[in-house]
Amino acid sequence: MAKALRKTDRPVALPVRHDSEQPDRLIHERIRLGIVSALAVNHARKLEEAGYITCTKGFDGRIPRTEYRLTETGQKALDKYLKHMEALIRAMRR
Repeated sequence: MAKALRKTDRPVALPVRHDSEQPDRLIHERIRLGIVSALAVNHARKLEEAGYITCTKGFDGRIPRTEYRLTETGQKALDKYLKHMEALIRAMRR
């Protein structure tokens, strides 16, 4: 349950590296972040096993970094899926 703010409470500014990297406040909350992270890891693993993405793990200084990249196979699968969805949308609009 969210804690009610008192008049004396002030928002906490989170340090960020770039203006474009503001945290998404919806998933920043600890429990929601845990849920999203668990889902992302499980789905990412399936996509990696299918050859749609690659996963590189490392460190930036002492901060762990995980990077996912779409493979050529993944890009082709995404393009095929988008074309299929666009065809369905066109068919429904007729």
